[in-house]
Amino acid sequence: MPEDSQWVAMTRQNPDHSTWYVERFRSMAAEGKDLDGEARMVDAMVGRGARILDAGCGPGRVGGALHAAGHTVVGVDVDPVLIAAAEEDHPGPTWLVGDLAELDLGARGIVGLFDVVVCAGNVMGFLAPSTRGAVVERMAAHLAADGRAVIGFGLDRGYPLEEFLVHVAAAGLQLDLRLSTWDLRPFEDENDFIVAVLSLAGRGTPPDVAG
Repeated sequence: MPEDSQWVAMTRQNPDHSTWYVERFRSMAAEGKDLDGEARMVDAMVGRGARILDAGCGPGRVGGALHAAGHTVVGVDVDPVLIAAAEEDHPGPTWLVGDLAELDLGARGIVGLFDVVVCAGNVMGFLAPSTRGAVVERMAAHLAADGRAVIGFGLDRGYPLEEFLVHVAAAGLQLDLRLSTWDLRPFEDENDFIVAVLSLAGRGTPPDVAG
């Protein structure tokens, strides 16, 4: 069994944390806050009706917006409270409880690969360090040949960029583009947040992203 994520440990210590998290985003939505930045970026990368995997979907904020934009969405999260909220607030996508380190959607009856795998909301920062490489590998395993993974997380959360890039390469992925925000601002060495756009290695020479 994979090591429990920091999120699982946190919710075990404080069982009310997941409910607080759900209500926080419900309140922000009710106030008219813009919660769709990640979804807008992903939507711009694909045509209508794309297959999108929301890895670490939480209460469905990103996947719900992508479904509303016309895409076929599968969302997976380890927290059943968050999945229940996603099912209530964003009907339409397929929402599943599961550990990303063991992700195997084919074994759960989800046939086909994905045009995009999106992982937002600092999911990577909550992973147990021992599972980071496996999670990146499992995302890569669900990508279509011409698909892309888009992973955003804070670099100040204990998962260094250098380690992430080692895991990217080990999973057979290449870094095509790195940004500092979901609204496409360029990445600089001093930035503490990354949005990495990845594809399966061997699809051609990626652009210079040395930064």
